[in-house]
Amino acid sequence: MNIAIFSNNTEKSNEVTKKLKMLCLSHKLNLNNILPDIVISVGGDGTLLSAFHRYAHLLDSIRFIGVHTGHLGFYTDWREFNLEELVESLVNDKGESVSYPLLDVELIYKNNQPHTHFLALNEVTLKRVDGTLVCDVFISEEHFERFRGDGICVSTPTGSTGYNKSIGGAVLHPRLEALQLTEMASLNNRVFRTLSSPLIIAPDEWINLEPKNTDNFILTVDQLTTTEKNVKKLNFKIAKERIHFARYKHTHFWNRVEDAFIGAKYKDEI
Repeated sequence: MNIAIFSNNTEKSNEVTKKLKMLCLSHKLNLNNILPDIVISVGGDGTLLSAFHRYAHLLDSIRFIGVHTGHLGFYTDWREFNLEELVESLVNDKGESVSYPLLDVELIYKNNQPHTHFLALNEVTLKRVDGTLVCDVFISEEHFERFRGDGICVSTPTGSTGYNKSIGGAVLHPRLEALQLTEMASLNNRVFRTLSSPLIIAPDEWINLEPKNTDNFILTVDQLTTTEKNVKKLNFKIAKERIHFARYKHTHFWNRVEDAFIGAKYKDEI
């Protein structure tokens, strides 16, 4: 088995990475950052997102494991104190995994330049550099509304617990395989009107956004940010690819949500 270890290079993560490498080598596990079977992320959720984008071209053949060394890790099941148990699980690996849906976004430009594709584990957001974002929202090619406001977020079920939740979106279980569109500070008055509520889109439907002012867009794909111009349309759908996590010690989704946002300490105080 080939193991890649992807760290955020903090002092604590480097210590954990060093220990993890020694344990892997002592159990005759190969360390291979080029063609791994397992990618172990050491850090927090941001580190795992970076690892996901680093190895997105190998999603069909790799599984991920998260080792948590920070304050909050939604995707990370392991801690530095149970690395020996983790390595034993690698040695006795049976190939089991749990998978989550991903978001596919396609950018179509006005000037006939090649289309751009991105995969997102959490979400994609669209904002203007300055001024109000104005764009038409289509669901499965049917016009739904003309949005005016700060921006729009389209998230996956697992990403629904991230930025989407902070702007008022719902938390979705990943087995739903649905997309969610959440508005950021939409303008609603007697002249302009939007639904002003998160939309849950079925897995066999898709979302199209057509911006009306196409200069200087800020597009974020998970933690990655680009500035886009001359965008004619953005198409969002559930991706064919999925992310796979090694199922050695995979925490139930709602347990993750409870631990991340409520926590045992708060529950004990009730």
